[in-house]
Amino acid sequence: MEREQLADFLRRRREAIRPAEVGLADSPRRRTSGLRREEVAMLAGMSVDYVVRLEQGRSSQPSTQLLGALARALRLSDDERDHLFHLAGHRPPPADGVARLARAGLMRMLDLLGDTPAVVLSDLGEMLAQNRAALLLMGDFTRFSGDRRYLVYRWFTDPAARAAHPPEEQEHQARQQVADLRAVAGRRAGDPVVAGLVDRLLAASADFRRLWAEHEVAVRRANRKTLLHPRVGRLVMDCETLFTPDQGQQLLVLSPADDETRERLELLRVLGLEEFPAGTTGGGARR
Repeated sequence: MEREQLADFLRRRREAIRPAEVGLADSPRRRTSGLRREEVAMLAGMSVDYVVRLEQGRSSQPSTQLLGALARALRLSDDERDHLFHLAGHRPPPADGVARLARAGLMRMLDLLGDTPAVVLSDLGEMLAQNRAALLLMGDFTRFSGDRRYLVYRWFTDPAARAAHPPEEQEHQARQQVADLRAVAGRRAGDPVVAGLVDRLLAASADFRRLWAEHEVAVRRANRKTLLHPRVGRLVMDCETLFTPDQGQQLLVLSPADDETRERLELLRVLGLEEFPAGTTGGGARR
C-alpha cells in the first residue's frame, strides 16, 4: 500500500470533480474546489473521518469494497480505478466477472437523470449503481452478494423476487430473464462465470430448467412492466436500455407509462426513504 501516493491521488480526484457532475448543488460561495470530503463520504457510504485519514495517509488498508465505493463516488475511469486499487495494494477487479464496477460514463449519465429512476447493470443483471429515484422505487439492490447479486438467480430461487410483479406478468418476465441469459451465454461462450451461474440455476429451479430447455434468445432493449410498490401501489413503467459497445454494462431508465404512475412516483419522492425497508420490492430492477 502506497499511502502517500494514494492520499495524493484521492485529494486530486476529489478536487477535480464539480458538484454538478455527481448530482449535487453548486454555489459560487463554495470555498472548496471540487467536492468536500463530507460529500465524498456521503456518496461512498463511509465516514468522513475515514476519508480524512485516507487523504492524510493515516488509514489502514481499505478493502476492495471501500475502494469500489470510492471509485464510484469519484467517477473514476477504468484506468483510474485500476490505479486506485494498485496504490491501495490490491489487484484491480477483472474486466469481466463478478467484481466489475459501473463505468464512469454511465455513472455520469445516471447523475444527469435526476428524478428519473435509473440503474447501471452488468450483462448478467448485477446491480452496479442506482440513483436515488431508483432506490425509492426498488430499494438497494447493490447490497446482495454471492449468486443473489444476479437478479435472474433471485427470480428463480426467491419467491419475494417475483412478488414485485402481478401474477399475470410473472411468466412473461421469467421468459425474458431466461432469454436474456441465453443471449449472454452465447456472447460469452466458454466464460466460467456464466456457465457456473447457468449450472447452479439448472440445479436449483425446475421452472428455470423448463424455460432454458426451450432455447429462447432475446436481448431486451425496451419493455413495459408493472411493479407493485409497498408504499404507493401499482406502477406501470416503460423501460429503455442503453448498452456499452461491448454489451458488458447497460444503463436502464424507467419512466412512468401513464399519468397515475407519474403521480404516484411524485408521491414517492415526497415520502422519501423514511421507513422504506431496503429491497422490499424484490425483483423490480431488471427489465
